[in-house]
Amino acid sequence: MSALPLDVLFIGDIVGRPGRDAVHQFLGGLKDRGFPDLVVANGENAAGGFGLTEPIYQELRDQGIGVVTMGNHTWDKNEIFGFIQDAERLIRPVNYPEGTPGKGWTIVEVKKVKVAVVNVMGRVFMPPVDCPFRSMDQTLAAIGSTANVILVDIHAEATAEKIALARHMDGRVAACIGTHTHVQTADETILPGGCAYLSDAGMTGPRDAVIGMRTDLAIRKMRTALPTKLEVASGPTQFNAVRLRIDGNTGKALAIERLNYR
Repeated sequence: MSALPLDVLFIGDIVGRPGRDAVHQFLGGLKDRGFPDLVVANGENAAGGFGLTEPIYQELRDQGIGVVTMGNHTWDKNEIFGFIQDAERLIRPVNYPEGTPGKGWTIVEVKKVKVAVVNVMGRVFMPPVDCPFRSMDQTLAAIGSTANVILVDIHAEATAEKIALARHMDGRVAACIGTHTHVQTADETILPGGCAYLSDAGMTGPRDAVIGMRTDLAIRKMRTALPTKLEVASGPTQFNAVRLRIDGNTGKALAIERLNYR
């Protein structure tokens, strides 16, 4: 039996309580207008702007987020070591060294279609990790035919590295969506092999801020080069995400649309 197209929502980096409130507000409204088949969100900044705790992970899951991805702030909260190993819908970068707690990909079933979600981190201007290209080749080989659709969160700083990774995987994955910079880009496209691509999904959190952090503290840190503890800003919020339509049979993207609500 042919699989119906999948409606996937990918939410850009959720920052602190304001970001979680924005997710709750937006997803609450979607439930009345047709909820996506699968919601994926980057949650590495969801706990006070740095890291993730188990109660907040569960809060995101309760709001309807199917898979939570991470990045370079994965280990910012020590509590994560107590639950990441057993959290089936929480993934950290797949190219962390062998033996690192947690896992880099998971498979969920959506409308009888097996969907693999993978988290990979870049190396340009980022903490040391294994080669993302080699790690993704190994991961895609491991997934093999166990999933019809593969979604990838590329958590990286450099756009060139994100584009290169996406083109390297084009024809083998349904979507490569970038995270980490907290600024939504306008280069959404579907690559020749059927991979939907966006350099960065953006940020869900405080709008009047420096990528979610209090402006005064961010400026102080940059001007003085002195140690400054950053804090999540308050005030108006934004919701950045990407909506994807994917063929459940071919595993190729049919459409990609940026969402930017304020």
